[in-house]
Amino acid sequence: MTNDLKESFSTADSPPAPAALAAKVRTLAPSMTRSMQRVAEAVAGDPAGCAALTVTGLAELTGTSEATVVRTARLLGYPGYRDLRLALAGLAAHQQSGRAPSVTADIAVDDPIADVVAKLAYDEQQTLADTAAGLDTVQLGAAVAAAATARRIDIYGVGASSLVGQDLAQKLARIGLIAHSHTDPHLAVTNAVQLRSGDVAIAITHSGSTDDVIEPLRVAFDRGATTIAITGRPDGPVTQYADHVLTTSTARESELRPAAMSSRTSQLLVVDCLFIGVAQRTYETAAPALAASYEALAHRHTPRPR
Repeated sequence: MTNDLKESFSTADSPPAPAALAAKVRTLAPSMTRSMQRVAEAVAGDPAGCAALTVTGLAELTGTSEATVVRTARLLGYPGYRDLRLALAGLAAHQQSGRAPSVTADIAVDDPIADVVAKLAYDEQQTLADTAAGLDTVQLGAAVAAAATARRIDIYGVGASSLVGQDLAQKLARIGLIAHSHTDPHLAVTNAVQLRSGDVAIAITHSGSTDDVIEPLRVAFDRGATTIAITGRPDGPVTQYADHVLTTSTARESELRPAAMSSRTSQLLVVDCLFIGVAQRTYETAAPALAASYEALAHRHTPRPR
């Protein structure tokens, strides 16, 4: 992890609420060492059991050391293991008072379609909850402020992320902003060259390491544009060139459910939050622009006489 990322989860910050603990584990686990992952997975998987353990007991349970347990607690945002235990006890109490349905997103090839619907719905809900719990509203507010006053907004994404980029671009265009979604990596770079201070560039990449997205963001960053990264990896290479980082939930991939499906769900939530924030800030111009776009398309939705 970078020093900046470590500082962002230092003891100077307020510890995360118990309900946000599982979401933070899912977000940070890919960047942890294997021993720290074992500790994180244990506390997220059995908060009640781990809350009853001393630091020595948790170290023995996970086959790690006391120092690893303490480092993991601090990385998760807690000053020490005692604070983590209190959060685990709170999370366990919360789960006991409102139990989640006993369903997972592990879809089998022979699952009835009703089970598929239930599993997907539950996974989507969990993805949205995790993303909301882990989203930094200070970073979001700064991104909203930049986009609301931007001369021009360029958005970069490939694959499933490109669909999210197109969704954001068309939303912003409907409230009167100049926004373009670039899916061709060559065009993305050649357009990024034209950006300057007062412009905004947004990179959408779940992995945080997609070269075709990082390159135009780097160019935009070098040109003085305000840069925003929407990513599931706050320690990924893309964040090197991002003024503001909006973190999405880390998707759990299965054989029949590619990670792109869950990542797209969390990305769309962040995009909607960004758009609503911009619309609020530009309401005097956004509202008439939205009304005009609805009116322009109204005739296409009028039932035709038979």
